[in-house]
Amino acid sequence: MNLAFLPVDIQIAIGNLNANNLTEIRLKSGQPVIIHYRGEYKYLKSNGVSDGENGALVCSSAEKVLERAMGNSVYSYAEQLRYGFITVDGGIRIGIGAEYVTQNGSVISIRDVTSLNIRIPHEITGCAEEIFKTVTNGGVKSTLIFSPPGYGKTTILRDLARLISTRLNLKVLIADERNELCGVCDGVATFNLGAHCDFVRGANKKFVFENAVRTLSPQVVVTDEIYGKEDYSAFEFINLCGLKVIATSHICDKSTLLDTKAEYFVKLTGIAAKANIYDKDFNFICDCNTVGSVGCGVVSR
Repeated sequence: MNLAFLPVDIQIAIGNLNANNLTEIRLKSGQPVIIHYRGEYKYLKSNGVSDGENGALVCSSAEKVLERAMGNSVYSYAEQLRYGFITVDGGIRIGIGAEYVTQNGSVISIRDVTSLNIRIPHEITGCAEEIFKTVTNGGVKSTLIFSPPGYGKTTILRDLARLISTRLNLKVLIADERNELCGVCDGVATFNLGAHCDFVRGANKKFVFENAVRTLSPQVVVTDEIYGKEDYSAFEFINLCGLKVIATSHICDKSTLLDTKAEYFVKLTGIAAKANIYDKDFNFICDCNTVGSVGCGVVSR
């Protein structure tokens, strides 16, 4: 995990913590540093974490941190900045609080950066083992994983892609719009996704679903954070092509989720918590452990 763009005092403090328990670093100019650690928001101190801000490290300038993260090359990240984030090596995504400059309804630039939300990706091999057994029983089923932000959807999705690639030897196309799933650095994925995975990064899902599907001939398409009618119709389009889709969504509304025509729905209830699995009509099937080897407990419908 390369956090060399952070101020040295914050780097040292983070280095003293267990990185496996760190999911977010929140920086605001002139304010104490807050991190999401072991499932809770805490203030970061030089010698650990605390519930109170007394003695917490302070971020002097979020804008300077962002400049370092971009290698002082705004041009290289211009397209991502329009959408309020950048992704740096290793799949670390940085959300940006700033003034957004618009023209004809579209964002053309940002200025006066005030805050950053640095999301730390994790690779937890085997965390999706039991979900995998259910959604691939009798063949891979198109599956939508949903929950509020911060529940581990991307981590689960990454492990599912790995399992489908390595266990089933199926050709997997990963539509990695934000370069979080693969964490590609210098052309090489930093996460283990197996030899049968192809990655398309930076392009929107509609382009990938309509074009890369033909050129890379996958059997399963994996993508993160589908949102809105266009993404949902693209999900259905892939199904109609005879392929299977594994995707995630922040949307938790049942009627909206059903529009995807997914065969399974997986609701995450928290990090390292049970996942509830539903069929295509949203009937409850079972719950699964997302970290251990405990099997699915099948419940009557």
